[in-house]
Amino acid sequence: MIGSIVLLLCARSALAGGGPFGIDHEWAYDNHGIWNRNYQLVVEYGLVGAEIAGGLWEGGETELGRTFWQSIDASAAGGIVTQVMKTAFSRVRPIDSNGDPNLWFKGHGNQSFPSGEVMEVSSIVTPFILEYGKEHPMVYGLELLPLYDAVARMKSQAHWQSDVLAGFALGTGAGFIMHGNPGKPYILRIMPNGIYVGLKTH
Repeated sequence: MIGSIVLLLCARSALAGGGPFGIDHEWAYDNHGIWNRNYQLVVEYGLVGAEIAGGLWEGGETELGRTFWQSIDASAAGGIVTQVMKTAFSRVRPIDSNGDPNLWFKGHGNQSFPSGEVMEVSSIVTPFILEYGKEHPMVYGLELLPLYDAVARMKSQAHWQSDVLAGFALGTGAGFIMHGNPGKPYILRIMPNGIYVGLKTH
């Protein structure tokens, strides 16, 4: 899947790019239709709300509930790593860069690399894909959500191609790691027993 995302992101322009992979170039600004910022936020906040509500309702004793909590773990861990990287690399966003993708370490307020939203969306859907994808192939369609968000963030001139690819890799990696955790999901461990069994049971 990540190969098709790379091809899509690179196919937008035949011009030589910059950045760490040599593919970064600014896209024309587009805030219309499905690319409108409000729709991006619906996807982001809708997924965050769904994972929290689903985790609280199901608890950690069911397969579905455990998967919800793995998503919560993944998005939380990925968020911490992403914020550290944003601060450390302090890359200038396309909209502020005059088309130069090589502006790194520019200090406070520059947080283009990596994309936090693409990381978040990827980290939330990955445990569900790993848990249910083989049995229900339609679940693989959830990969369209980080793909949509990646394209939308570039159309908003908020991120470069390498930003969204790094965000996708971080989110997917966090999802893989948390899904492979053989014990109780980490955040669930500090929750009261009523949360562990789920609000529907409690």
